[in-house]
Amino acid sequence: MLHKLGYRQDLARAMGGFSNFAISFTIISILSGCLTLFSFGLTSAGTTAASIGWPIVALCVMPVALSMAEIASAYPTAGGLYYWASKLGGPAWGWFTAWFNLIGQVAITAGIVYGLSIFVDALINQFVPGFPASGHAGAIATLVIYAIILLIGAFLNFAGVNVVSTLNSISAWWHMIGVVIIVAAVLFFAPIHPHPWHFAYTTNQSSSGFPNWYGFLIGLLLAQYTFTGYDASAHVSEETVGADKNAPRGIILSVAVSAIAGYVLLMGLVFAIPDLTKTMDSTNPVLYILTTRLGVSIGTALFIIALCAQFFCGTASITANSRMIYAFARDRGMPGWKKWSKINKEKHVPTNAIWLAVVCAFILALPALFSTVIYAAVTSIATIGLYVAYVTPVFLRRIHPERMPQGSFQLGKWGVFLGWWSVAWVIFICILFMLPTVGPVTLSNFNFTPVVLLIVFAFLVPWWFSSVKNWFHGPIREIDEEPSVTTNQLQLPIGAPLKLDE
Repeated sequence: MLHKLGYRQDLARAMGGFSNFAISFTIISILSGCLTLFSFGLTSAGTTAASIGWPIVALCVMPVALSMAEIASAYPTAGGLYYWASKLGGPAWGWFTAWFNLIGQVAITAGIVYGLSIFVDALINQFVPGFPASGHAGAIATLVIYAIILLIGAFLNFAGVNVVSTLNSISAWWHMIGVVIIVAAVLFFAPIHPHPWHFAYTTNQSSSGFPNWYGFLIGLLLAQYTFTGYDASAHVSEETVGADKNAPRGIILSVAVSAIAGYVLLMGLVFAIPDLTKTMDSTNPVLYILTTRLGVSIGTALFIIALCAQFFCGTASITANSRMIYAFARDRGMPGWKKWSKINKEKHVPTNAIWLAVVCAFILALPALFSTVIYAAVTSIATIGLYVAYVTPVFLRRIHPERMPQGSFQLGKWGVFLGWWSVAWVIFICILFMLPTVGPVTLSNFNFTPVVLLIVFAFLVPWWFSSVKNWFHGPIREIDEEPSVTTNQLQLPIGAPLKLDE
């Protein structure tokens, strides 16, 4: 099938269906997104950010996942969203989609790993009070930790797809078992609020400086940011066996399982909040809840479970990011495409693309040296960038239904409703997450998300019309001849690279 789409099998096809699900589930990472933005949710909307905001967002995101899954079934390539948009709308749509996907991928990697760095700071502070130092010195310390974690994730990716696949499978089980352990510990062994349901669903008090209703809307970022990264199942299609079935299945299941498990996790933490004001004022609300309710030893151990999950998540995000860069460069859509599309012949991984993903993620977090809302801004950029890329091919699918071939997974008569719902929802969140998150607005708490997106448009639009449209014509077919064997005739062990002379 990949051969018919015009590409050679350069990457090792070593992932099964569970591994494909696992990479998206790992990048969604409820133990990362839910926990690292838990403080933001409490500040913006109180407990209702989790209790009410999470299910609302989950129900609105599922149509996006279903619509993407249908397209992934028809076009199982590493280019994913970019390839889909190119085929359904033309080179211009594909090129702009690729850049938004790339920006979103870089930002999601930055958000995951920087959030992990903040949690590592909190863990060190548990044993070394006063570390990291406040102010500029503290920001530098966090950036150093951030850089170290990025490098470790990069070197694990250099080890090859078999290592990455194994890590993702471990990560999926780690997340599911970790959630069960944390929630069970909180609900069965920790004191909980005397009126937990009333407390969870009615405490809508925003300390963001804005009215409660506005705070609730801004607090939706807690859930919306968490539900990102599931396009990874599409980006590793060329490394997945039976990708036309397993890639769409990975997209849908990762969102569905995360929606249920994430809600259970959030509600467990909300029920166990000892004092809302003290929790929000603490260095890390999640660590504060766990150690206050369960004791320092047990609480810290549970916190470390979350840290490990976040590390798995960051490593998987680097994988997905590098595959997208590789696929876009392979089609000569970005400067230096020869360098970024180069494959390591021994490990069958795009080494240079991995380096580019890591370096760009580090650069994106540098504003932390002067901004107090860097994490909220990075997560907003990630959310907007990715969802613009997610919904563009969905929009094109709806206005050009005749252009897409039928895949193994089809939405049938529900496709039209789910597709337009997805478009409307993404337009809403793009506007929402460019708004201020803290008031009154100052230079130090300014949400620079719209500035970044404006710079992106100011760069991409003139570049396209002045140059790119003259030489970029969409995905490039590497091979034109029809395959000489069928997939039933070609029996290779999982993990063995496919060679054309075989």
